[in-house]
Amino acid sequence: MRRFCLLGGSALLLSGSTGLTPAFATTGRVAAAESSSLNQTVAIRSADSTLEAPASVEQTPLNPAVPALPIATPPEPPRVKSVSTGQASWYGPGFYGNRTASGEVLRPGTLTAAHRTLPFGTQVRVTNMGNGRSAIVRINDRGPFHGHRVIDLAHGAASNLGLVASGIATVKLEVLR
Repeated sequence: MRRFCLLGGSALLLSGSTGLTPAFATTGRVAAAESSSLNQTVAIRSADSTLEAPASVEQTPLNPAVPALPIATPPEPPRVKSVSTGQASWYGPGFYGNRTASGEVLRPGTLTAAHRTLPFGTQVRVTNMGNGRSAIVRINDRGPFHGHRVIDLAHGAASNLGLVASGIATVKLEVLR
């Protein structure tokens, strides 16, 4: 078996650098022998027949010092704790800068809402039944105190749901865990 050390690899080897290992080139005969050894098959015996499966080839990483990247898993969809429907309204520009019942300052574009009974910090998916748009809001205020409305949305959430122009919309509330 013949192997030739490339000039760049030997220069790194002679310079004392340990960052990279030298690359090796193989002759045609050695490369053909290596590729034929990868295509071997293994016979697997079952109770009634013989099956052939390709041999498993374990590949070694080019640089074992570099750890493998973790596989990203998709986020788990939020679980729904309870569902209700009702009328929603919105509030905003006249209240910017004021403190909510939880003590936060109301700012433009926030995805927050007011509810009479849900604890502060509760995540709620609000879906506009008229157009199907939805947004996940966080409860940080108390209300609404008008009529039979179930939730009062901050201006940012209301604009995402498309109910700023109408002012009131029928919505579905899904309390998330």
